[in-house]
Amino acid sequence: MLKKCFVAFIIATLLFTLSSGQSFALNQLPEQKKQSEREIVVIVTASGNLEEIAQEVMTLLPDSEIRKMYRTVLNGFSLELKEGDLDLLAGIEAIDRIDRVTEYSVDLDGSVPFIGGNATRGKMDRDGQRLTGKGIKVAVIDTGVDYNHPDLKANFRGGYDVVDYDHDPMETTSKQGQPTLHGTHVAGIIAANGKVKGVAPEAEIYAYRALGPGGSGTTEQVIEAIEKAVVDEVDIINLSLGNTVNGPDWPTSVALDQAVDEGIVAVTSNGNSGPKMWTVGSPGTSTKAISVGASAPPIKTPYLTYVGEEKELTVYPMGGALPWDLRRDRELVYLDYGLEDDWKETDVKGKVVLVKRGMIPFSEKADYAEEAGVKALIIYNNLSGAFVGMVEPSKKIPVVSLTKEDGEWLVEKIKKGSNSPHLRTVYRHEEDFIAPFSSRGPVTQTWEVKPDIVAPGVAIDSTVPQGYLGLNGTSMSAPHVAGAAALVKQAHPDWTPEQIKAALMNTAKRLENDEGELYLPYEQGAGRLQVDKALEVKTLAYPATLTFGKWSKDDNREKRTVSFTIENHDHLTRTYHVKPPFDAPDGLQWKVPFSLDLKPGEKKEVQVELDLFPAVLEEGIHHGHIEIEGGRDEISIPYVFFIEEPNYPRVMAFNFGVGDHPGDYRYELYLPGGAEEMGIALYDPDTFEFIQFLDVKYNIGRGMVSGTWSKPSVEDGTYKALVYARKDGKEDTIETVITIGDIIRPHS
Repeated sequence: MLKKCFVAFIIATLLFTLSSGQSFALNQLPEQKKQSEREIVVIVTASGNLEEIAQEVMTLLPDSEIRKMYRTVLNGFSLELKEGDLDLLAGIEAIDRIDRVTEYSVDLDGSVPFIGGNATRGKMDRDGQRLTGKGIKVAVIDTGVDYNHPDLKANFRGGYDVVDYDHDPMETTSKQGQPTLHGTHVAGIIAANGKVKGVAPEAEIYAYRALGPGGSGTTEQVIEAIEKAVVDEVDIINLSLGNTVNGPDWPTSVALDQAVDEGIVAVTSNGNSGPKMWTVGSPGTSTKAISVGASAPPIKTPYLTYVGEEKELTVYPMGGALPWDLRRDRELVYLDYGLEDDWKETDVKGKVVLVKRGMIPFSEKADYAEEAGVKALIIYNNLSGAFVGMVEPSKKIPVVSLTKEDGEWLVEKIKKGSNSPHLRTVYRHEEDFIAPFSSRGPVTQTWEVKPDIVAPGVAIDSTVPQGYLGLNGTSMSAPHVAGAAALVKQAHPDWTPEQIKAALMNTAKRLENDEGELYLPYEQGAGRLQVDKALEVKTLAYPATLTFGKWSKDDNREKRTVSFTIENHDHLTRTYHVKPPFDAPDGLQWKVPFSLDLKPGEKKEVQVELDLFPAVLEEGIHHGHIEIEGGRDEISIPYVFFIEEPNYPRVMAFNFGVGDHPGDYRYELYLPGGAEEMGIALYDPDTFEFIQFLDVKYNIGRGMVSGTWSKPSVEDGTYKALVYARKDGKEDTIETVITIGDIIRPHS
């Protein structure tokens, strides 16, 4: 059985709001404006002299406004213009691509020793200083940092607020809007130095507030924060944020690649949309950054059983609520959606209540539950699979979620069972499994392995304004790696970002699932972080993951060659042997050098040739490891390749909200490989009767697609939307719930 435990705190990664089935409202413009005059903001990437291109844009589109120029991590700018002028803008020859600015919201004590952090305390750098991250500048691009926190104030060195445009990157306070805490939690994992000890407790923290009230921000702000961090010459950037777009050329991914080229180690969370393949989102799709997935430190995991049944159900704690700690059987009550009237008809005091996701926010359901005196609240998904979620902080009851499948199974048992159904909790001590919420790769188009590495991201205690809190998510995993990178950077100040990345990946622990089988490369990358071993490494091999791309079964026999570099940092000559899998299937042969000798300080490039006859191999993903022997420890490099077009989701990141005129609605979605046909169908949520198409398009290129829908003669209410895209004989769909009417309420 796949180990499952905790889903991420919703602000633990920067996600498109609707990726978890929620709807969002776009800002309404004056009603008298025509659709073509609607003001939008885009990120323009160009080739050539930026000032000349900007002048050409302003001459062609005098009513547009250049908002921010990007000269460091992008050659481009953000531009506000009328939507009807997009085609004119695209016609400028020097412009390479145009991406709409999207609204986002934010994706120790046990974990630091677990990754070898305590074992590093006695190690010294070349100057005889203890390895604590001292002198290393780490940028936290997030919601800001509470620099007055007693565990952080000694290490805080400054930064910038790109939300309010000042030099005060404090977390959002209640006076400014919905308060935030995410950046402070991330900073504590990296460099807390007080009651909590971070991975690198003497590293210098530079905070860049790119996400404002409620943890919301835009592509524009994130890129500007990256730019400022690069200009400030930080050593490491941590971005515990992302979206659900699995595209390597998304602007934030490109910006991080450029930051690495500037000599900065970039670390980013991989996303919280697992456990399916292809769920990694930008900037986790960046080739050169270190993308981090979530594993579990030693924890006590609760599983639920329905009394009288053997089936065990995995619960997913929701941020802001108490952890699940029930010690005895509790009566279980089902209250539909958990709306206000539902709580008035049933005595639920001291019981566990099960409700369905939707109609009202999570926090509102939790408020009703707390007022009713329940022992715990369970919210099950209204879409297939698990989901990320949170409630407003300081809830006094446990609030957890279940998958749709498990929730519906419980509802069926309640309806068919006795008058007093009960739940029982079973606890197990577990560690080193991949959290089910952790996003998986690979990356579309480049077919690269992501994540690069995994680190603890489950039940991580760290700093928050006025205290401490345990949170879950790949947002918590990334700063473990950022802190580890700071230690490696202190130990080897002349190493490049590529060498530091290799040190962390080459020494990672390869994790196994319950059946004793290795997790796949696109689930764990090189494995789980071991910072103590990374500091002792004497051999580096990079890149530390490889891809051979994809083939069609109609392709002729072909040889493809990739290369990686081996470096000897030991004090003696080493003889290395490169060993691809010996159990290669028919139709596949490897060619590698028999051996190579490297003197101390020497490095060589190694060619690995894959001789392939595609027609013989099965369709789908093929993966394995190439071993490098001869150093103090064996190095394992994961690889992947594909036969035929991979079965990645043809459509992702669907958003739906109100439009510019009464009765109008807008949608956005992302097509990672384009589509021969895409559409949005509307259904009755109860009977599943087809109502009509919101939109249908044909032969669309890859990238973001948007459109406007004028409300027809349908009643106000909640509907099921089926979003589909077809390409190369394959079709993928997104099922979600949308609301039509004057009041748009988020589907939490």
